[in-house]
Amino acid sequence: MAPHPRLAPQARLLSLVLAVALGLGSAAPGLGHGPEASDRAEPDPYSILTWHDYSPPSPPPPPPPPAAPAATCAEDLHGKGDFSTTCELSEEVQLDGDVYITGNGSLVLNSGTALTCEKPGCVISANLSGEVRLGRGVRVVAGWVSLAAANITIADTVIVNTSGLAGDPPDRTSGVPTGTHGDGGGHGGRGASCYVKDGQSQEDSWGGDAYAWSDLEHPFSYGSKGGSTSVEKDYGGVGGGILWLFADDLLMNGTVLADGGDSSDKGGGGSGGSIYIKAETMHGAGKISASGGNGLAGGGGGRVSINVFSRHDDTQIFVHGGMSSGCPDNAGAAGTLYDAVPKSLDVNNNNMSTQTDTLLLDFPNQPLWTNVNIRNHAKVVVPLLWSRVQVQGQLSLKSGAVLTFGLTGYPYSEFELMAEELLMSDSTIKVFGALRMSVKMLLMWNSRMLINGGGDSVVATSLLDASNLIVLKESSVIHSTANLGVRGQGLLNLSGDGDIIEAPRLILSLFYSIRVGPGSILRGPLVNGSNGDVSPKLNCEDESCPVEIIHPPEDCNLNSSLSFTLQVCRVEDIDVWGLIQGTDYRDCV
Repeated sequence: MAPHPRLAPQARLLSLVLAVALGLGSAAPGLGHGPEASDRAEPDPYSILTWHDYSPPSPPPPPPPPAAPAATCAEDLHGKGDFSTTCELSEEVQLDGDVYITGNGSLVLNSGTALTCEKPGCVISANLSGEVRLGRGVRVVAGWVSLAAANITIADTVIVNTSGLAGDPPDRTSGVPTGTHGDGGGHGGRGASCYVKDGQSQEDSWGGDAYAWSDLEHPFSYGSKGGSTSVEKDYGGVGGGILWLFADDLLMNGTVLADGGDSSDKGGGGSGGSIYIKAETMHGAGKISASGGNGLAGGGGGRVSINVFSRHDDTQIFVHGGMSSGCPDNAGAAGTLYDAVPKSLDVNNNNMSTQTDTLLLDFPNQPLWTNVNIRNHAKVVVPLLWSRVQVQGQLSLKSGAVLTFGLTGYPYSEFELMAEELLMSDSTIKVFGALRMSVKMLLMWNSRMLINGGGDSVVATSLLDASNLIVLKESSVIHSTANLGVRGQGLLNLSGDGDIIEAPRLILSLFYSIRVGPGSILRGPLVNGSNGDVSPKLNCEDESCPVEIIHPPEDCNLNSSLSFTLQVCRVEDIDVWGLIQGTDYRDCV
């Protein structure tokens, strides 16, 4: 018997409507028979006859476009063999367009050979079951290079290069700067700008903006072009390309690059591109770079992600911004380096001074990152209002690093910082608003924590909670323009000369021991503060003694209505060699 032909969607819909109509005309249990009973029955609110917004299901999406034809060893690459066994190249090959290599064999580029497609966005992709072996002196150049094999060998003096060969950056991003100021392109970090508008500072000026934060674990975005100083001619450097390496075993002794393109003094540098490496094991001592290009203003760094289970390498990795010839102290902002196995984020500007920010946006809640390291003059900002920065392990700032919460001139938000340890060495944390910090250890060496509470009562109090240890050394300062509570269960140690904790109202509570070393200061009123920051003038009209002077409160909370500007509450031991300074409640001058 011949099978029934499949009903068309319109026929199926018509059959369904007829079936429902016939069902309405038949007897329902307990309702009698005939049209009178049907009239008495309440209509089904979910019936397709009464649901006026009903429409047939959408057709399935169109099939994906056919894959690009796979390349052949002999015809496309001028090699010997095939991709089912081994394809061997012994000469330089210049490609006119994209090449996609697949097979169960291997690809071998002998010493001194080259495989290049020097067109922006040009793709060289190899997905093989065997190995990819690049001999000494080999060059592989394209806008997007993707190598996947069981084993990948990148010998010394090999260069795999996507620098300055980016295709178009993602839609709805602003990595390409506007105007004719020769600004740097942005990606992992903002591009620099040497042009400062009237009424702004260098910190308020930047070129192309950062993007692809959500993809930093698996980066796949091109870098962006730098700006030009001319409308007629484009002098901007091109962004860095994309480079992927996937292998079981990776020997990395060569150089892989996705740097932004350089420009002259008439244009900004391009931003760094994306590098993603995933392997079981990684050996070698090569170089990986997705840095910004140099120019009138430097491009921002790109994004690098390393997902290697077992690392036995001494690889150098760079994501710094490009140099700015127009403003040498303002390089492009650093990009991001994410190490997936320890879940660690590193922002490192390679000791290049900058006034331009790397943006950190939403931090993951599950799983948490383990460590965040900001170092070597990287300048990082958390610009979102009411943000939380939370890591399982250590938040580390070193060697001129700056971490800013909020926006300059808008001190209206509350920020949370949660970690096991906060380590600061020759670095600065700036807070515009209120800070709620919860750590086990806070260690500061020649560092500053500056909290600008503004005048908003919602963010008028910051709280620093370090359960085990707080140590300030080498002229470290915690300075707040609003109320500040510092508490813990262990030791608070201001080690020596220049170590200061100060606020208009300061309460220290619950420590086992407080040590104020020679030359260090705990200060309730601010010195040389603005009129809104200095100690409040309390009880000036009241000649009686406030009750809290005779019966101090026992709750250790920071109460702005009390007469005290400095409180030390429930502390077992205090060792004072320096200065503890508060305000007389009758100091009304």
